[in-house]
Amino acid sequence: MATEYNEGLEEIESEERDLESTPAAYEVITYPADFTLEGLVSKYRKGSMIVPGFQRNYVWNIKQASRLIESFLLGLPVPAIFLFTDEVKNEQLVIDGQQRLMSVVYFFDGYFGGADKGGRKKVFRLTGLNEESPYHDKTYSDLEESDQAAFNKLNDSVLRAFVIKQITPNGNTSVYHIFERLNTGGTQLVGQEIRNCVYHGSFNELLCNLNKYENWRRIFGNNSSHKRQKDVELILRFFAFFENGDNYERPIKDFMSNYMRENQHMRIEKQEELSLLFKKSCDQVIEHLGDKPFHIWSGLNVAVFDSVFTVLAKNGFPDDLMHRFESLKSDDAFIQGVRGATADESIVELRMSLARQYLVK
Repeated sequence: MATEYNEGLEEIESEERDLESTPAAYEVITYPADFTLEGLVSKYRKGSMIVPGFQRNYVWNIKQASRLIESFLLGLPVPAIFLFTDEVKNEQLVIDGQQRLMSVVYFFDGYFGGADKGGRKKVFRLTGLNEESPYHDKTYSDLEESDQAAFNKLNDSVLRAFVIKQITPNGNTSVYHIFERLNTGGTQLVGQEIRNCVYHGSFNELLCNLNKYENWRRIFGNNSSHKRQKDVELILRFFAFFENGDNYERPIKDFMSNYMRENQHMRIEKQEELSLLFKKSCDQVIEHLGDKPFHIWSGLNVAVFDSVFTVLAKNGFPDDLMHRFESLKSDDAFIQGVRGATADESIVELRMSLARQYLVK
């Protein structure tokens, strides 16, 4: 997974260690809660139970979903789901169990998945069951009309949830780390993928839109979006250092997560301001330094990027930037600052200071 996660980027061992570092201590409580399927679907429809909009897509096929519904009808046990309680927004975030929850919602709604490109929806009939099963090829409405006992049993079937609530510190800062450990899909979510889930909002949409900007793609070095969203994460990293760099504390993943959490529902005026800043900076970088300027050795070096891009965005682009940049890249201290313990506070300050020394008029 490490190769896929860092595809196109220079791997820096110290940075990876920092990304995998142990989080701060939290006090959380976890308690079981039994929801009827009817109750779960109601909470989902009302918006008090949230499946993050940028979580991995629904991937079950109709046979898998049908088997789940059959398990409830037969009274067989079904694995629990995990919910994180956000008391500020009065909602519960589905940390693990999206496939199970959405399968139930789809069956109750009568259609499997969303509409296709033509706006058509597929009727959800229980599929792949033994043909002798009384539930074979049945819809939710069929059960209501022809088998009231089964219909009531399904509505009253219980799906257990483990509800997680953060006690200290105040807020929901633990949710990133909880999600990191609990999501159990076929491919574990990492880094920015997790932030997309737990901090979904207007700022996340801005990051994803900026990631498509043509000159940013030229800087990143690939027209296609990164499979694990490292390109989106780099934009977040830039904004975090641009606005909060003077208060940087490791680990770097928490520094970025905290900034994203604080700006989760960013007002439109600030979105426009940051969008203009980022695009203008990308345009100037391409004009002065050309394509892939931060691919110094084996790939895009994130430490070269965060220091140079941030300093230039703050201080402007001198006419002789190419010459200044070449001199900076030859500085032994700067090389150490972008290839050594890159996440240490002292090293971050060193490379930012050297970037200012060489690049600012």
